[in-house]
Amino acid sequence: MDFELTDEQMAFADMATAFAQNELAPFAADWDRQQHFPVEILRKAGELGFCSLYAPENTGGLGLSRLDACIIFERLAMGCTSTTAFLTIHNMVTWMLSSFGTDEAKARWAEGLVSGRLLGSYCLTEPNAGSDAAALKTSARRDGDDYVLNGSKIFISGAGSTQLLVVMARTGEAGPKGISSFAVDAQSPGIGYGRKEDKMGWNSQPTRTVSFEEVRVPAHALLGQEGEGFKLAMKGLDGGRINIATCSVGTAQQALNLAQQYLLERQQFGRPLAEFQGLQFRLADMVTELVAARQLVRLAASKLDGAHPDATTYCAMAKRFATDVGFKVCDEALQLFGGNGYIKEYPLERYVRDTRVHRILEGTNEIMRVLIARRALAEGAGEL
Repeated sequence: MDFELTDEQMAFADMATAFAQNELAPFAADWDRQQHFPVEILRKAGELGFCSLYAPENTGGLGLSRLDACIIFERLAMGCTSTTAFLTIHNMVTWMLSSFGTDEAKARWAEGLVSGRLLGSYCLTEPNAGSDAAALKTSARRDGDDYVLNGSKIFISGAGSTQLLVVMARTGEAGPKGISSFAVDAQSPGIGYGRKEDKMGWNSQPTRTVSFEEVRVPAHALLGQEGEGFKLAMKGLDGGRINIATCSVGTAQQALNLAQQYLLERQQFGRPLAEFQGLQFRLADMVTELVAARQLVRLAASKLDGAHPDATTYCAMAKRFATDVGFKVCDEALQLFGGNGYIKEYPLERYVRDTRVHRILEGTNEIMRVLIARRALAEGAGEL
């Protein structure tokens, strides 16, 4: 197995690094403090293809593999965790619309999403259907040439500032088989947006509740077939779990880079911190665990690219491990900075705040453990 990046992957990584250093990192603290959604930067990202990394080429996307995408997202996250995380969500929306939308839906939305001129939000979670997404209550009833949506979604990234909502709604029986997916114009009559949530982190992107009251959407807004929505959502979440895991890895790598530099420059008791063996051991563990997390994420991405039968389990393992490790490394890096790490002059406290939510979204890490254990305990289960 070759663990080295190809020349093409290195070129993409270098391009993402340059974008992170020039367009994200210098402004990330201000976006966080001002709770500013940098739409203009997202459009610049779209010009480089970062809004449609794995969307199919026949709709204008780059058609990259999930492995390629996670390499790019890792480098972008080193510039701004929160903005990169939104880019991963937008990529998921673009991929779903481009892969499963009708010709009419693609004609209306694909070019705008691919270019970053239009932005998308992913609407799955509900007030009483978080981890148990198959129990969602938002409904879509057929009425002539339209569907009519009623219900509400919570914790929707970008809501109120995006143009397209990919909405999971119930069109049939209880459980996952009764769920369908729709591409909904975010300004449709009957859609309401709650206040912008005041969050611990991820402040460069707005998060709101979205309500639907007799919202009419054309039948051609259906993604896939009726009853396929939950299957499409889970396909999206497999990739989403890799995406958010790699955001954790990228942020943790930047925290580690800063900690390494700080240990070499900061002196106590007449010598650099880097000479204290206790701190060396701590740094060694951070490096080792972060490398392990990166390799597991890339392994899961390759399994997803290859349509491996256990791809979902690998994605769950990568998400669980990398988001736990990423948060731990950021927290340890803050500790190495001492009191300086706790003040906003340095970015460590922001890294800790921004990576904390990664252990919750795209399926909590407790749910990831359920998925992994279910596969490990399945009758006749072989080695992963």
